[in-house]
Amino acid sequence: MRNQTLTSPFLSILFFILIASFFTCANSKIQNYLKRGSSLSVEDESDLITSPDNSFTCGFYGVGSNAYWFAIWFTNSRDRTIVWMANRDKPVNGQGSKISLRGNGAMVLTDVDGSNVWETNTTSTNVDRAELLDSGNLVLKDPDGNILWQSFDFPTDTLLPSQTFTKSKRLISALRNGGYASGYFSLYFDNDNVLRLMYDGPEISSLYWPNPDFDVYQNGRTNYNSSRIAVLDDMGRFLSSDRLQFNASDMGFGIRRRLTVDYDGNLRLYSLNDSTRLWNISWEALTQQCNVHGLCGRNGICVYTPEPKCSCPPGYEVSNASDWNEGCKPMFNRTCPNSQPVKFVQLPHTDFYGFDLNYSKLISIEACRDICLGDCQCQAFAYRLTGQGLCFTKSALFNGFTSPNFPASIYLKLPTSVQASEFTMLNGLDPKCGSSEAEIMVGSPSMYDTSRKRVRWVYLYSFAASIGAIELLLIALGCCFLFRITGGPGMVEDGYRAISSQFRRFRYAELKKTTGNFKEELGRGGSGVVYKGVLADERVVAVKRLGAVYQAEEEFWAEMSTIGKINHMNLVRMWGFCSERRHRLLVYEYVENGSLDKHLFSTSILGWKERFKAALGTARGLAYLHHECLEWVIHCDVKPENILLDSEFEAKIADFGLAKLSQRGGPGSEFSRIRGTKGYMAPEWASNIPITAKVDVFSYGVVILEIVKGIRLSNWVIGDTEEQEAELTRFVRIVKMKIQCGEDSWIEDIVDPRLRGQFNRNQAATLVEIGLSCVEEDRSKRPAMDSVVQVLLECEDE
Repeated sequence: MRNQTLTSPFLSILFFILIASFFTCANSKIQNYLKRGSSLSVEDESDLITSPDNSFTCGFYGVGSNAYWFAIWFTNSRDRTIVWMANRDKPVNGQGSKISLRGNGAMVLTDVDGSNVWETNTTSTNVDRAELLDSGNLVLKDPDGNILWQSFDFPTDTLLPSQTFTKSKRLISALRNGGYASGYFSLYFDNDNVLRLMYDGPEISSLYWPNPDFDVYQNGRTNYNSSRIAVLDDMGRFLSSDRLQFNASDMGFGIRRRLTVDYDGNLRLYSLNDSTRLWNISWEALTQQCNVHGLCGRNGICVYTPEPKCSCPPGYEVSNASDWNEGCKPMFNRTCPNSQPVKFVQLPHTDFYGFDLNYSKLISIEACRDICLGDCQCQAFAYRLTGQGLCFTKSALFNGFTSPNFPASIYLKLPTSVQASEFTMLNGLDPKCGSSEAEIMVGSPSMYDTSRKRVRWVYLYSFAASIGAIELLLIALGCCFLFRITGGPGMVEDGYRAISSQFRRFRYAELKKTTGNFKEELGRGGSGVVYKGVLADERVVAVKRLGAVYQAEEEFWAEMSTIGKINHMNLVRMWGFCSERRHRLLVYEYVENGSLDKHLFSTSILGWKERFKAALGTARGLAYLHHECLEWVIHCDVKPENILLDSEFEAKIADFGLAKLSQRGGPGSEFSRIRGTKGYMAPEWASNIPITAKVDVFSYGVVILEIVKGIRLSNWVIGDTEEQEAELTRFVRIVKMKIQCGEDSWIEDIVDPRLRGQFNRNQAATLVEIGLSCVEEDRSKRPAMDSVVQVLLECEDE
């Protein structure tokens, strides 16, 4: 009797759910594919194609009251972010337009008058259906499931994970913020096989990324690989055939991402926050927005206020306040030859890139001024303030920017009648870079009179909403009933749990319980003691308990502001922190095999494969900190104790307590006191000069020499600092001497004898050579960490 009583309401609820679901499915036109001979109408908002997992939607996307595009967008982003458009520069009418998969195999977009706006190149093929995949790729398939056409081959401004980017493709920015027409900025593979960003405007074309002042190799690229292919993977890693590599700051599975050339010319990697449905920037190509060329048009100057804004120089005014692509126009008549007296107005720390009439060096500013005066085509001259006497005269003023660190001034040639002081600071009070949205009109406005239809749609929407509310209520009751019988899910999927709880604030009592009252000590360093613990969700963690408050406050905030923002496979992940009264604690992932020093300098022998893997992993982590973070990070205490090894002996850099955030090349890059560990510190710590990332390069050099040698170089001599430094210098000199003398066995004399010859000779020689270059006293001779990674990767698989 009891079973009958329990089963009867269950069957009733299940019956109602099935009936309601059937009713909804029968009335909804949302589908995963479009069959041959079918079409989608612009007038029916429910005519959509969705991906199986509902991540992407394909259909007509409207802006304003009359402009529609056939597009693909992220279903769950708050603003329905578009990733692809068929008719980007030709929006169709809001009535009568449709997309059809015709009987001849072609997918065709037609406007209200029946004209073809866009179509695929699949005429006379055996296309069976159009399908939207979970990757966001719209594909046309034959009956056997073979792909005959795909939207991934025709990107607009966005690249999605697993979408290959090749020499035949370009990402082209939107023209303005909020608009969708093609703009002037593009990402493409150049003829020299290098991936570049270019401004291709109405008047000029100009390359601006990678840095045009450097050659291919100085930019960390190569032009020898002609395959010209790049891809963004599901982990958030971007790899290119020209050796460009970068990672999302939140690298990992389960996060929706997109790589977009934005309307402002910057290339950015975005990650979707599922809780807010908003996009977070997880990487960007240019940290200084004013380095984008063409941003402010002819004669315009990009100024930091501190956000980038466009400004007109003295004697010029805005051409079109709603469109900075048109730049600034002179408020005077320019004649050639000069028929009026002129003067020069200085704009400090300002430059206009390109269009050099003349380049001279080792000349005075007066001589440079005379060169510009003697040439009627000269509109300005730039003079470098570095003591080298560099002079550039300009025939046109494009790509203007002002930066407090730029070591030059521009001197504008203006008629004396123009009211301007001879020394001018730009305030950047003009509108922000970019333009406002404009409503796009398609067809006649009279075509959009829908007042007579409005009442009919109100009834339809009301009826649909009522049915939907009833269905939701029935489903909720059914779910509650089922969960009471069978119980809820016992455990959330590990991947989702990790993503949803990446970083949070812990209570002190919680961490005290997690560590068993700080029972199991893992290690201790200058900034605190590390304990092992287990969180409530069964994650094993390492909890660092910082020292005295007054001593630890600086380390605490430095670590929290650094590690909490970044994520890389070769960096120890920070899960959260605690700050209660005098307690300062940091919660990290637990790394199974402990620190490198315990394996390298103990009686146990670390194999060569693991040593090389540790050297490469550490280089990758430092390269990420130095070159790929949204903020420049210097570790300042690279040593074996701060390199941890996981279960696969993959290196993870730990202890950012001495980290220093600094704007790239900007002010505030000096440290107030010496930091680091004796024996691994670069010589410039003892000098009164700004500290750069090259201090980490020096420390890394000492570490990899110790990896090869198997002993602490800094412990060879017990004495004062000069003796210890001299011993390292002596070691370097002996090794260099052996190499120069061509001794065949020089590497065998260097490598840890405990390995008994079981090592890769080429890899060992490469590590030694890199180590020697890293510990150069002149920091300008030390390599950058990204170039170190490239060299190590070349011999990784030997």
